[in-house]
Amino acid sequence: MQNSTGDGDAARALAAVWRIESAKIVATMTRYVGDLGLAEDLAQDALADALAQWPVTGVPRNGGAWLTAVAKRKAVDAWRRRERRDSRYADLARDLESEFDPDAVPWDPDHIDDDVLRLVFVACHPVLSREAQVALTLRVVGGLATDEIARALLVPVATVQQRIVRAKKTLAAARVPFEVPDRAEYQARLRSVLEVIYLIFNEGYAATSGDSWMRTDLAHEALRLGRVLVGILANEPEVHGLVALMELQASRFGARTTTSGEPILLLDQDRSRWDHSQIARGRASLARADSLGHGRGSYALQAAIAECHASAVTGGETAWDEIVLLYEALGQLHPSPVVELNKAVAVSMATGPANALRIIDDLISAGQLAGYAPLPAVRGELLFRLGRHGEARAEFETAANLTNNERERAVLLAKARRSAHEIHVDDL
Repeated sequence: MQNSTGDGDAARALAAVWRIESAKIVATMTRYVGDLGLAEDLAQDALADALAQWPVTGVPRNGGAWLTAVAKRKAVDAWRRRERRDSRYADLARDLESEFDPDAVPWDPDHIDDDVLRLVFVACHPVLSREAQVALTLRVVGGLATDEIARALLVPVATVQQRIVRAKKTLAAARVPFEVPDRAEYQARLRSVLEVIYLIFNEGYAATSGDSWMRTDLAHEALRLGRVLVGILANEPEVHGLVALMELQASRFGARTTTSGEPILLLDQDRSRWDHSQIARGRASLARADSLGHGRGSYALQAAIAECHASAVTGGETAWDEIVLLYEALGQLHPSPVVELNKAVAVSMATGPANALRIIDDLISAGQLAGYAPLPAVRGELLFRLGRHGEARAEFETAANLTNNERERAVLLAKARRSAHEIHVDDL
C-alpha cells in the first residue's frame, strides 16, 4: 500500500481504476452472487469504501483487486446477516479464506476476461428486448453514463434509464444464469453482442463527453472482447468483420491527437504514425470474413471503408468513389441517417460539396438527426467549401453548442472563427 495521499489525488486514482476495471469487477461479482443488480450494488459499496479509505491509507498498487476483495466480503457479510448458509455462501466463504493479498498478487486478466465475456452474453439474453440488451451492456460493460448511452442510441436519457432498470429486474426475475450460452443459443444473442461491442468501441474512438478526444482504454477493451469472440465463433463472418473494423480504426490512435491532446482530423494526420502492423491484422480479419463466403455484412462493409483509408498513402489518394459505393451498399443493408451523413462526407470528396449538401438537407427536411452535433458540423464544412462563410459559421456554432466533448467543441469553435475571418475577407 502506498503512503496516505490527498483526497483529490485518491479520487482521481479511484476514478481511473473504476473506468478501467469496473466491468471486470461487476462481472466477477455477478459470477459469485448470481445477480447482476446485486453485483453492481456490491461494487458500488466497495467504491464508496475506497473513497473513504484511500485518502487515509493510500492508493493500493492493485486497485481493481482491492475493490473486488471488498465487494466479496460485503457479499459474505450480507449473507451472514440473512443467515443464508447455502452453497453459494459456502463456495464464496472458502474462496475468501484463501483470498490473495490485492497488493501482492497481480490481477488475473485471463480469469476476468472470461467473466466479462459472460457478462456480455448475460446482458444480451433473449428475455430482454434488443433495445434493453444494448442499453444494459453499454452501462455495465462499457461503463457509459446514461446520457452517453442516450447520445449513442439517439434516444432520450429517461428512456435509457427505464430500459436499464427494467432489464435488471427482468434478468433477476428470469433467474438468468451467469454463463456463456450453449452454441445453439449464440445466434439469438450475437447481433446484440456485436452491436454493443461496436458501440463501446465507438465511444472510445470518439468520446461523446469529457475533455479527451478519445477513450482508448474503452476502445481497447472492445477490441479485446472482439478478439475473444473470434476464438469462439471463428466461422461467423461478421465477428471477423467487426474485429477488422476495430483493428483498422484503432491503427490511427497514435496520429489522432497532438502531444497535448488536441484532435488531428483524418486528412491532416501523419500516416507514418499509423500502426501498420495493426492495419495488417485488420486486413487479415477482413480477408477471413470474405473467405467464409456469405457476403459482406454491415461491419465488414465499414471495415472495407476503413481499409480504403488505410490503403491511401496520402489523404489526396483516397479512393473516395469506392468509399461512396461502399456506403451505398451499407445504406441498403443497414439503413441509417448516420450512414447517410457519412456518405455525404464521402460524396463531398468524390464529386464536390454541392452534391453532398443536398444529402444533408434531405436529412434535415426529414427531421432526422436533430440535436446530433456531427450533422451541423458536416453542413458547416460543406458551406465553407462553397464559400458561404456566414452560414458555415452559424452551423459550426450550433454544432459546438450540441457537443459535450470539450476537445470537439474547441475544434468547432475554431472553425467558426475561421469562417468569421473569411466573412471579413469577403467584405474587403
